[in-house]
Amino acid sequence: MEIVSKFAVGSDKGVDDLFDVKKAFIRDTYKEDFPSETIENYIKEHLDHRKMINVLNDLSNQLIMVFVDDEPAGYCLFKSGSGYSDAPEGKKMTEIIGFGIVSEYNSSEVKASLWNKVKSAIKFTDSIWINIHQNHPQLDIFKDNGFDFVKESISEPFGMASSIYELNISK
Repeated sequence: MEIVSKFAVGSDKGVDDLFDVKKAFIRDTYKEDFPSETIENYIKEHLDHRKMINVLNDLSNQLIMVFVDDEPAGYCLFKSGSGYSDAPEGKKMTEIIGFGIVSEYNSSEVKASLWNKVKSAIKFTDSIWINIHQNHPQLDIFKDNGFDFVKESISEPFGMASSIYELNISK
């Protein structure tokens, strides 16, 4: 099994790969909590090809995809210069906007490949943060890598109860 994590660009292919992963991840993650019709409506309303190309062409945003045997298996989308409400002023922060691994590829090797690439890309920040719901299948990655609980919040999709976790990078 070949596992490769790499930057993706705002091209048709890059967005297609991202949406393949996001759709599978959303369907699998929320199938126990929401009817399939609600999930499909969310996907139809929120996964817009043109908008995502624009998001990816914004220089403050970056996308890293992980591939297993050339199949898209997971992603991390992050934004530099984005803090949460009540975040300390003057701190360079990077927000993990989205993170997901398709359940069939959710192994320690795939997680490690994606997380190691993300860490290498976000090393020029004071801290990294994520707003993530308590039942997110990859929450353990963040807790295991030193992210600390900051506060309760609400997350997308579906406005679920979540928590903000932060990892301080600066020494």
